[in-house]
Formats: sequence, C-alpha cells, structure tokens
Amino acid sequence: MASNINQDCLYSQSHEWVRVEGDTAYAGITDYAQSQLSDIVYVELPEVGTTYAQGDNFAVVESVKAASDCYLSLSGEIIEVNEALESEPELVNSDPYGKGWFVRLAIADASEIEGLMSPSDYAEFVAKAEEEGGH
Repeated sequence: MASNINQDCLYSQSHEWVRVEGDTAYAGITDYAQSQLSDIVYVELPEVGTTYAQGDNFAVVESVKAASDCYLSLSGEIIEVNEALESEPELVNSDPYGKGWFVRLAIADASEIEGLMSPSDYAEFVAKAEEEGGH
C-alpha cells in the first residue's frame, strides 16, 4: 500500500510532517500514520502559546484502534491550532496534509529543519517500514 507523500513537506521518523512557510511551519501526521491508526475519532491539540522542544509530545490522536502520541518535528511556539479537528477529527484521515493539519508554530531553531527527511527519503523510510510489516 503506497502512502501519499506531500512534496511540500518534510518528515520525521515518527511519521509527522512539517510544511515550512517563512519563519512558521504547519505540522500534522502523515498519510501513512493516519492509515496505520485507521478511523480517527479524537485529536487532543496543545494550547496556543505553548512552547515545545523538537521531539516533544505535542498532541494525542485517538482512533478506533488506539491512542497515539504525536511529536513535534521542530522546536517552537504554537501560534495556531486547527479548531476544525475538534468537531471533525476525520479530516486527519481524509486530508492529512491539508484540512487535517494540527498546529502552526513559530520556528525557534531553523537549523533543525536540516535534520528532517525529504519527501523521497520519507518514501524510502515508509517503504522499508511496510516491508517489515509495520512501523
């Protein structure tokens, strides 16, 4: 099963994406992650104004199968959350890179961007995970 990988995003090994726009970035979980979780029924998002370090747990996604922590790919302050997910968590399943985004953050350390995977690197990572039968 090939996952949809957005060419405008960068990726982490824990299956989160970021789309950098100037000194801010949008973040969410990847198409691969949402497909592994199945039907998402709830997304717990952080409060605006909260600051996180790279790799910190910033959100929780609950699906019919399991609850899963989400980790922020870049350090920064949350400046916006996707309030639509409160009433429509299924947007993460139907449009993970668009309407299903989680947060927008002010990037604290732009050098962290270099440590993230490109779309092609992430595609290889997911292909290997799928060969091994999981994540």
